[in-house]
Amino acid sequence: MQGSREAAASPLPELPEPPEPPASPALPALPAELKSDLVVLSHLRWDFVYQRPQHLMSRFARERRVFFVEEPVFGDDGPRLVTAEREGGIVLAVPHLPHGLSGEAAEAAQAALLAELLEAQGIADYVLWYYTPMAVGLTAGLTPRAVVYDCMDELSLFRGAPPDLLTREERLLAAADLVFTGGQSLYEVKRGRHPSVHAFPSSIEAAHFARAREVQPEPTDQADIPRPRLGYFGVIDERIDLDLLAGLADARPEWQIVMLGPVVKIDPESLPRRENLRYLGMKSYAELPAYLAGWDVALMPFARNESTRFISPTKTPEYLAGGRPVVSTSIRDVVRPYGELGLVEIADEPGEVVAAVERCLQSGRRDLWLRRVDEFLAEGSWDRTHRCMSDLIDDAALRRRTIG
Repeated sequence: MQGSREAAASPLPELPEPPEPPASPALPALPAELKSDLVVLSHLRWDFVYQRPQHLMSRFARERRVFFVEEPVFGDDGPRLVTAEREGGIVLAVPHLPHGLSGEAAEAAQAALLAELLEAQGIADYVLWYYTPMAVGLTAGLTPRAVVYDCMDELSLFRGAPPDLLTREERLLAAADLVFTGGQSLYEVKRGRHPSVHAFPSSIEAAHFARAREVQPEPTDQADIPRPRLGYFGVIDERIDLDLLAGLADARPEWQIVMLGPVVKIDPESLPRRENLRYLGMKSYAELPAYLAGWDVALMPFARNESTRFISPTKTPEYLAGGRPVVSTSIRDVVRPYGELGLVEIADEPGEVVAAVERCLQSGRRDLWLRRVDEFLAEGSWDRTHRCMSDLIDDAALRRRTIG
Protein backbone atom coordinates (compact mmCIF):
# COMPACT_ATOMS: atom_id res chain seq x y z
CA MET A 1 0.00 0.00 0.00
CA GLN A 2 1.01 3.59 -0.22
CA GLY A 3 3.31 5.15 2.35
CA SER A 4 2.14 7.57 5.01
CA ARG A 5 3.31 10.44 7.19
CA GLU A 6 1.25 10.59 10.37
CA ALA A 7 0.58 13.97 11.92
CA ALA A 8 -1.95 14.84 14.59
CA ALA A 9 -4.48 17.46 13.58
CA SER A 10 -5.44 20.36 15.82
CA PRO A 11 -6.53 18.95 19.18
CA LEU A 12 -9.79 20.94 18.90
CA PRO A 13 -12.67 18.81 18.87
CA GLU A 14 -34.38 -6.06 -23.99
CA LEU A 15 -31.09 -5.23 -22.54
CA PRO A 16 -30.16 -1.60 -22.83
CA GLU A 17 -26.75 -0.63 -24.11
CA PRO A 18 -24.38 0.71 -21.45
CA PRO A 19 -24.76 4.49 -21.40
CA GLU A 20 -22.17 6.61 -23.14
CA PRO A 21 -19.98 8.77 -20.88
CA PRO A 22 -21.69 12.11 -20.31
CA ALA A 23 -20.92 14.89 -22.74
CA SER A 24 -18.81 17.82 -21.69
CA PRO A 25 -20.86 20.57 -20.00
CA ALA A 26 -22.32 23.36 -22.06
CA LEU A 27 -20.97 25.97 -19.68
CA PRO A 28 -17.28 26.93 -20.02
CA ALA A 29 -14.81 24.80 -18.09
CA LEU A 30 -13.58 26.14 -14.79
CA PRO A 31 -9.98 27.33 -14.65
CA ALA A 32 -7.76 25.34 -12.31
CA GLU A 33 -7.75 28.04 -9.63
CA LEU A 34 -11.55 27.84 -9.37
CA LYS A 35 -11.80 24.08 -9.00
CA SER A 36 -13.41 23.29 -5.68
CA ASP A 37 -11.74 21.12 -3.05
CA LEU A 38 -13.18 17.63 -2.57
CA VAL A 39 -14.21 16.47 0.90
CA VAL A 40 -14.84 12.73 0.63
CA LEU A 41 -16.90 10.90 3.27
CA SER A 42 -16.16 7.19 3.04
CA HIS A 43 -17.11 3.92 4.71
CA LEU A 44 -13.98 2.34 3.17
CA ARG A 45 -10.48 2.77 4.58
CA TRP A 46 -7.93 4.37 2.28
CA ASP A 47 -5.25 1.89 3.37
CA PHE A 48 -7.45 -1.14 2.65
CA VAL A 49 -7.96 -2.76 -0.76
CA TYR A 50 -7.01 -0.38 -3.58
CA GLN A 51 -10.24 0.13 -5.48
CA ARG A 52 -12.62 2.73 -6.93
CA PRO A 53 -12.12 5.51 -4.32
CA GLN A 54 -8.33 5.29 -4.52
CA HIS A 55 -8.29 5.22 -8.33
CA LEU A 56 -10.54 8.26 -8.58
CA MET A 57 -9.25 10.40 -5.73
CA SER A 58 -5.60 9.94 -6.72
CA ARG A 59 -6.57 11.52 -10.05
CA PHE A 60 -8.69 14.30 -8.58
CA ALA A 61 -5.75 15.20 -6.33
CA ARG A 62 -3.76 16.21 -9.43
CA GLU A 63 -6.12 19.13 -10.03
CA ARG A 64 -7.56 20.07 -6.64
CA ARG A 65 -7.18 19.41 -2.93
CA VAL A 66 -8.72 16.15 -1.70
CA PHE A 67 -9.60 15.39 1.92
CA PHE A 68 -10.59 11.76 2.54
CA VAL A 69 -12.59 11.43 5.78
CA GLU A 70 -12.99 7.91 7.12
CA GLU A 71 -15.38 6.40 9.64
CA PRO A 72 -14.24 6.66 13.27
CA VAL A 73 -11.79 4.53 15.20
CA PHE A 74 -12.83 3.89 18.80
CA GLY A 75 -10.28 3.82 21.60
CA ASP A 76 -9.45 5.18 25.03
CA ASP A 77 -9.10 8.83 24.08
CA GLY A 78 -10.67 11.52 21.93
CA PRO A 79 -12.56 12.95 20.35
CA ARG A 80 -9.72 14.02 18.11
CA LEU A 81 -8.89 13.94 14.42
CA VAL A 82 -5.72 12.30 13.17
CA THR A 83 -4.57 13.39 9.73
CA ALA A 84 -1.97 11.89 7.44
CA GLU A 85 -0.77 12.69 3.95
CA ARG A 86 -0.94 10.06 1.27
CA GLU A 87 0.83 9.88 -2.06
CA GLY A 88 -0.24 12.70 -4.37
CA GLY A 89 -1.04 15.06 -1.50
CA ILE A 90 -4.33 13.48 -0.44
CA VAL A 91 -5.12 14.33 3.18
CA LEU A 92 -6.50 11.36 5.10
CA ALA A 93 -8.59 12.31 8.15
CA VAL A 94 -9.57 9.69 10.74
CA PRO A 95 -11.81 10.58 13.71
CA HIS A 96 -10.76 8.96 16.98
CA LEU A 97 -13.58 8.64 19.49
CA PRO A 98 -13.74 7.22 23.02
CA HIS A 99 -15.53 3.95 23.68
CA GLY A 100 -19.01 4.14 25.11
CA LEU A 101 -20.46 7.03 23.13
CA SER A 102 -24.06 6.70 22.06
CA GLY A 103 -24.80 6.78 18.34
CA GLU A 104 -26.04 10.38 18.57
CA ALA A 105 -23.02 11.50 20.60
CA ALA A 106 -20.60 9.80 18.21
CA GLU A 107 -22.24 11.48 15.23
CA ALA A 108 -22.17 14.89 16.93
CA ALA A 109 -18.48 14.45 17.76
CA GLN A 110 -17.67 13.53 14.15
CA ALA A 111 -19.61 16.53 12.86
CA ALA A 112 -17.63 18.81 15.16
CA LEU A 113 -14.33 17.28 14.03
CA LEU A 114 -15.32 17.69 10.37
CA ALA A 115 -16.15 21.36 10.94
CA GLU A 116 -12.76 21.83 12.60
CA LEU A 117 -11.03 20.17 9.65
CA LEU A 118 -12.68 22.62 7.25
CA GLU A 119 -11.59 25.57 9.37
CA ALA A 120 -8.06 24.33 10.06
CA GLN A 121 -7.38 23.55 6.38
CA GLY A 122 -9.03 26.68 5.01
CA ILE A 123 -11.62 24.62 3.12
CA ALA A 124 -14.18 27.22 2.05
CA ASP A 125 -15.04 26.34 -1.56
CA TYR A 126 -15.62 22.60 -1.61
CA VAL A 127 -17.66 19.70 -2.97
CA LEU A 128 -18.99 17.05 -0.60
CA TRP A 129 -18.52 13.57 -2.06
CA TYR A 130 -20.36 10.76 -0.29
CA TYR A 131 -19.58 7.05 -0.53
CA THR A 132 -22.02 6.26 2.25
CA PRO A 133 -25.43 7.78 2.98
CA MET A 134 -24.73 7.34 6.69
CA ALA A 135 -22.48 10.41 6.52
CA VAL A 136 -25.38 12.81 5.92
CA GLY A 137 -25.68 13.16 9.68
CA LEU A 138 -22.20 14.73 9.80
CA THR A 139 -22.79 17.54 7.33
CA ALA A 140 -25.93 19.40 8.47
CA GLY A 141 -25.32 23.13 8.23
CA LEU A 142 -22.39 22.88 5.82
CA THR A 143 -22.51 24.88 2.59
CA PRO A 144 -20.75 22.90 -0.15
CA ARG A 145 -20.39 24.16 -3.70
CA ALA A 146 -21.97 20.89 -4.89
CA VAL A 147 -22.91 17.44 -3.56
CA VAL A 148 -21.92 14.14 -5.21
CA TYR A 149 -23.17 10.68 -4.26
CA ASP A 150 -20.90 8.00 -5.74
CA CYS A 151 -23.00 4.88 -5.23
CA MET A 152 -20.49 2.11 -5.86
CA ASP A 153 -22.54 -0.59 -4.09
CA GLU A 154 -26.08 -1.16 -2.80
CA LEU A 155 -24.94 -0.96 0.81
CA SER A 156 -28.41 -1.62 2.21
CA LEU A 157 -28.12 -5.23 1.00
CA PHE A 158 -24.79 -5.90 2.72
CA ARG A 159 -24.56 -7.94 5.90
CA GLY A 160 -24.86 -5.70 8.98
CA ALA A 161 -26.23 -2.67 7.10
CA PRO A 162 -27.54 0.04 9.48
CA PRO A 163 -31.35 -0.03 9.71
CA ASP A 164 -31.67 3.67 8.81
CA LEU A 165 -29.41 3.53 5.76
CA LEU A 166 -32.26 3.73 3.25
CA THR A 167 -33.81 6.70 5.07
CA ARG A 168 -30.48 8.49 4.97
CA GLU A 169 -30.06 7.66 1.32
CA GLU A 170 -33.35 9.46 0.62
CA ARG A 171 -31.92 12.54 2.37
CA LEU A 172 -28.71 12.27 0.37
CA LEU A 173 -30.53 11.90 -2.95
CA ALA A 174 -32.59 14.99 -2.13
CA ALA A 175 -29.42 17.01 -1.45
CA ALA A 176 -27.21 15.66 -4.26
CA ASP A 177 -26.46 17.56 -7.46
CA LEU A 178 -24.99 14.43 -9.08
CA VAL A 179 -25.33 10.69 -8.56
CA PHE A 180 -22.69 8.36 -9.98
CA THR A 181 -23.17 4.60 -9.99
CA GLY A 182 -20.56 1.87 -10.01
CA GLY A 183 -22.33 -0.22 -12.63
CA GLN A 184 -25.18 -0.55 -15.09
CA SER A 185 -27.49 -2.41 -12.70
CA LEU A 186 -27.17 0.27 -10.04
CA TYR A 187 -27.76 2.92 -12.69
CA GLU A 188 -31.03 1.29 -13.70
CA VAL A 189 -32.18 1.24 -10.06
CA LYS A 190 -31.17 4.82 -9.19
CA ARG A 191 -31.99 6.68 -12.40
CA GLY A 192 -35.66 7.03 -11.50
CA ARG A 193 -34.84 8.52 -8.10
CA HIS A 194 -32.75 11.53 -9.16
CA PRO A 195 -32.66 13.82 -12.21
CA SER A 196 -28.89 13.54 -12.77
CA VAL A 197 -27.69 9.93 -12.48
CA HIS A 198 -24.63 8.81 -14.46
CA ALA A 199 -23.29 5.26 -14.84
CA PHE A 200 -19.54 4.86 -14.41
CA PRO A 201 -18.83 1.12 -14.42
CA SER A 202 -15.53 -0.38 -13.34
CA SER A 203 -12.60 1.17 -15.17
CA ILE A 204 -9.08 -0.06 -15.69
CA GLU A 205 -5.43 0.88 -15.46
CA ALA A 206 -4.68 -1.36 -18.41
CA ALA A 207 -0.92 -0.79 -18.49
CA HIS A 208 -0.58 -1.77 -14.83
CA PHE A 209 -2.28 -5.15 -15.25
CA ALA A 210 -0.89 -5.75 -18.75
CA ARG A 211 2.42 -6.47 -17.01
CA ALA A 212 0.90 -9.87 -16.21
CA ARG A 213 1.12 -10.76 -19.90
CA GLU A 214 4.91 -10.75 -19.62
CA VAL A 215 7.12 -13.02 -17.57
CA GLN A 216 7.19 -11.73 -13.99
CA PRO A 217 9.35 -12.79 -11.04
CA GLU A 218 7.27 -15.30 -9.10
CA PRO A 219 6.15 -14.09 -5.66
CA THR A 220 7.83 -16.29 -3.08
CA ASP A 221 4.59 -17.57 -1.53
CA GLN A 222 3.24 -18.62 -4.94
CA ALA A 223 6.41 -19.93 -6.60
CA ASP A 224 6.14 -23.49 -5.27
CA ILE A 225 2.44 -23.93 -5.97
CA PRO A 226 1.98 -26.44 -8.83
CA ARG A 227 0.12 -25.69 -12.07
CA PRO A 228 -2.51 -25.30 -13.26
CA ARG A 229 -3.38 -22.41 -10.95
CA LEU A 230 -6.77 -20.75 -10.67
CA GLY A 231 -6.69 -17.42 -8.87
CA TYR A 232 -8.82 -14.74 -7.21
CA PHE A 233 -7.84 -11.40 -5.72
CA GLY A 234 -10.12 -9.18 -3.69
CA VAL A 235 -11.99 -9.08 -0.42
CA ILE A 236 -13.13 -12.46 0.88
CA ASP A 237 -16.49 -11.86 2.55
CA GLU A 238 -20.16 -12.84 2.37
CA ARG A 239 -20.10 -12.21 -1.37
CA ILE A 240 -17.87 -15.25 -2.02
CA ASP A 241 -19.57 -18.62 -2.64
CA LEU A 242 -17.61 -20.79 -0.23
CA ASP A 243 -19.54 -23.93 -1.17
CA LEU A 244 -18.63 -23.36 -4.81
CA LEU A 245 -14.97 -23.02 -3.88
CA ALA A 246 -15.08 -26.26 -1.91
CA GLY A 247 -16.91 -28.07 -4.71
CA LEU A 248 -14.40 -26.90 -7.30
CA ALA A 249 -11.45 -27.90 -5.11
CA ASP A 250 -12.96 -31.35 -4.53
CA ALA A 251 -13.84 -31.91 -8.19
CA ARG A 252 -10.30 -31.24 -9.43
CA PRO A 253 -7.77 -31.84 -6.63
CA GLU A 254 -4.94 -31.44 -9.17
CA TRP A 255 -5.98 -27.80 -9.76
CA GLN A 256 -4.55 -25.28 -7.32
CA ILE A 257 -6.85 -22.44 -6.22
CA VAL A 258 -5.04 -19.31 -5.03
CA MET A 259 -7.08 -16.81 -2.99
CA LEU A 260 -5.58 -13.37 -2.35
CA GLY A 261 -7.20 -10.82 -0.08
CA PRO A 262 -8.35 -10.05 3.45
CA VAL A 263 -11.12 -12.02 5.14
CA VAL A 264 -13.79 -9.54 6.24
CA LYS A 265 -17.16 -9.85 8.00
CA ILE A 266 -17.08 -13.64 7.99
CA ASP A 267 -15.45 -16.09 10.37
CA PRO A 268 -12.11 -17.25 8.91
CA GLU A 269 -12.96 -20.68 10.32
CA SER A 270 -15.86 -20.85 7.83
CA LEU A 271 -13.44 -20.91 4.89
CA PRO A 272 -13.23 -24.30 3.19
CA ARG A 273 -9.89 -26.00 3.80
CA ARG A 274 -8.38 -28.27 1.17
CA GLU A 275 -4.80 -29.10 0.21
CA ASN A 276 -5.34 -27.37 -3.14
CA LEU A 277 -6.96 -24.24 -1.66
CA ARG A 278 -4.34 -21.63 -0.81
CA TYR A 279 -5.18 -18.46 1.15
CA LEU A 280 -2.21 -16.13 0.75
CA GLY A 281 -3.63 -13.04 2.46
CA MET A 282 -3.83 -9.42 1.40
CA LYS A 283 -1.47 -8.12 -1.29
CA SER A 284 -0.77 -4.57 -2.40
CA TYR A 285 -2.10 -3.19 -5.66
CA ALA A 286 1.47 -3.04 -6.97
CA GLU A 287 1.97 -6.78 -6.35
CA LEU A 288 -1.16 -8.02 -8.12
CA PRO A 289 0.24 -8.28 -11.70
CA ALA A 290 3.03 -10.58 -10.53
CA TYR A 291 0.53 -12.96 -8.94
CA LEU A 292 -1.84 -12.72 -11.90
CA ALA A 293 0.97 -13.58 -14.31
CA GLY A 294 1.34 -16.95 -12.59
CA TRP A 295 -2.32 -17.98 -12.96
CA ASP A 296 -3.76 -20.04 -15.76
CA VAL A 297 -7.36 -18.94 -15.15
CA ALA A 298 -8.79 -16.10 -13.05
CA LEU A 299 -11.89 -16.73 -10.95
CA MET A 300 -14.80 -14.64 -9.73
CA PRO A 301 -16.63 -17.15 -7.49
CA PHE A 302 -19.29 -14.76 -6.25
CA ALA A 303 -22.35 -16.02 -4.42
CA ARG A 304 -25.70 -15.16 -5.93
CA ASN A 305 -27.33 -13.34 -3.03
CA GLU A 306 -28.60 -9.89 -2.12
CA SER A 307 -25.10 -8.54 -1.44
CA THR A 308 -23.99 -9.33 -5.01
CA ARG A 309 -27.18 -8.27 -6.77
CA PHE A 310 -25.77 -4.93 -7.96
CA ILE A 311 -22.00 -5.38 -7.83
CA SER A 312 -19.82 -4.47 -10.80
CA PRO A 313 -16.48 -6.10 -10.00
CA THR A 314 -13.47 -3.96 -10.87
CA LYS A 315 -11.43 -7.14 -11.11
CA THR A 316 -13.23 -8.16 -14.32
CA PRO A 317 -11.34 -5.73 -16.59
CA GLU A 318 -8.21 -6.11 -14.44
CA TYR A 319 -8.06 -9.85 -15.01
CA LEU A 320 -8.70 -9.35 -18.73
CA ALA A 321 -6.04 -6.66 -19.05
CA GLY A 322 -3.64 -9.17 -17.54
CA GLY A 323 -4.45 -11.57 -20.36
CA ARG A 324 -6.01 -14.20 -18.15
CA PRO A 325 -9.13 -16.11 -19.18
CA VAL A 326 -11.89 -15.50 -16.64
CA VAL A 327 -14.62 -17.73 -15.18
CA SER A 328 -17.34 -15.94 -13.22
CA THR A 329 -20.64 -16.77 -11.66
CA SER A 330 -23.65 -15.07 -13.26
CA ILE A 331 -23.29 -11.62 -11.74
CA ARG A 332 -25.51 -9.35 -13.81
CA ASP A 333 -22.88 -6.71 -14.58
CA VAL A 334 -20.45 -9.44 -15.61
CA VAL A 335 -22.91 -11.32 -17.80
CA ARG A 336 -23.69 -8.00 -19.46
CA PRO A 337 -21.47 -7.08 -21.25
CA TYR A 338 -18.52 -9.45 -20.65
CA GLY A 339 -20.35 -12.76 -20.92
CA GLU A 340 -22.51 -11.70 -23.84
CA LEU A 341 -19.42 -10.60 -25.75
CA GLY A 342 -17.66 -13.91 -25.12
CA LEU A 343 -14.90 -12.30 -23.05
CA VAL A 344 -15.72 -14.15 -19.81
CA GLU A 345 -17.02 -17.68 -19.18
CA ILE A 346 -20.17 -17.74 -17.02
CA ALA A 347 -20.83 -20.73 -14.74
CA ASP A 348 -22.62 -21.15 -11.41
CA GLU A 349 -22.43 -24.76 -10.24
CA PRO A 350 -19.21 -26.69 -9.51
CA GLY A 351 -19.65 -28.95 -12.55
CA GLU A 352 -20.29 -25.95 -14.79
CA VAL A 353 -17.24 -24.15 -13.41
CA VAL A 354 -15.06 -27.21 -13.99
CA ALA A 355 -16.21 -27.38 -17.62
CA ALA A 356 -15.65 -23.63 -18.10
CA VAL A 357 -12.14 -23.81 -16.65
CA GLU A 358 -11.33 -26.77 -18.89
CA ARG A 359 -12.44 -24.76 -21.92
CA CYS A 360 -10.15 -21.93 -20.85
CA LEU A 361 -7.20 -24.27 -20.35
CA GLN A 362 -7.70 -25.90 -23.74
CA SER A 363 -8.52 -22.81 -25.78
CA GLY A 364 -6.40 -22.51 -28.92
CA ARG A 365 -7.62 -19.07 -30.05
CA ARG A 366 -5.82 -16.91 -27.47
CA ASP A 367 -4.55 -14.27 -29.95
CA LEU A 368 -8.01 -13.60 -31.34
CA TRP A 369 -9.50 -13.46 -27.83
CA LEU A 370 -6.81 -11.02 -26.66
CA ARG A 371 -7.48 -8.72 -29.61
CA ARG A 372 -11.16 -8.64 -28.72
CA VAL A 373 -10.31 -8.00 -25.06
CA ASP A 374 -8.03 -5.09 -25.93
CA GLU A 375 -10.58 -3.55 -28.27
CA PHE A 376 -13.14 -3.62 -25.47
CA LEU A 377 -10.80 -2.32 -22.75
CA ALA A 378 -9.68 0.57 -24.94
CA GLU A 379 -13.10 2.13 -24.40
CA GLY A 380 -12.64 2.58 -20.66
CA SER A 381 -9.98 3.86 -18.31
CA TRP A 382 -9.86 5.51 -14.89
CA ASP A 383 -8.40 8.60 -16.56
CA ARG A 384 -11.41 8.88 -18.84
CA THR A 385 -13.84 8.25 -15.98
CA HIS A 386 -12.12 10.92 -13.91
CA ARG A 387 -12.29 13.47 -16.73
CA CYS A 388 -16.02 12.90 -17.25
CA MET A 389 -16.74 13.11 -13.53
CA SER A 390 -14.61 16.22 -13.14
CA ASP A 391 -16.46 17.96 -15.97
CA LEU A 392 -19.80 17.16 -14.38
CA ILE A 393 -18.66 18.41 -10.99
CA ASP A 394 -17.27 21.63 -12.44
CA ASP A 395 -20.51 22.12 -14.33
CA ALA A 396 -22.57 21.70 -11.15
CA ALA A 397 -20.32 24.07 -9.22
CA LEU A 398 -20.33 26.64 -12.01
CA ARG A 399 -24.11 26.55 -12.27
CA ARG A 400 -24.38 27.20 -8.54
CA ARG A 401 -21.99 30.11 -8.90
CA THR A 402 -24.01 31.45 -11.82
CA ILE A 403 -27.31 31.08 -9.97
CA GLY A 404 -25.85 32.44 -6.77
